[in-house]
Amino acid sequence: MNKVTSTKKSKDTLPPKIEFPCADYPIKVIGHNSSGFQDYVLQVMAKYDQHLDLQRVTHQDSKNGKFRSVRLFMTAQSEQQLVDLNAEFKASGKVVTVL
Repeated sequence: MNKVTSTKKSKDTLPPKIEFPCADYPIKVIGHNSSGFQDYVLQVMAKYDQHLDLQRVTHQDSKNGKFRSVRLFMTAQSEQQLVDLNAEFKASGKVVTVL
């Protein structure tokens, strides 16, 4: 008799569920290090979080200077908002990845 194994993840291995609104939601946007990249990221973010704390925005260039990461914290209102934000960044051609 064959034993059927469940493919469901156990409760301990599921990622934590985000409760919205979620203050201090971390975002890291990585793109090519070009002039205006950080300004572009902040312009897009202003559409999704009008109360973005600009004093908490940081950036770092990659070791060889080819890429730049911009880190910030937003108040995420919904999962759909995060999906839309990610899609807008990806469609720009300026962003390599969003974490």
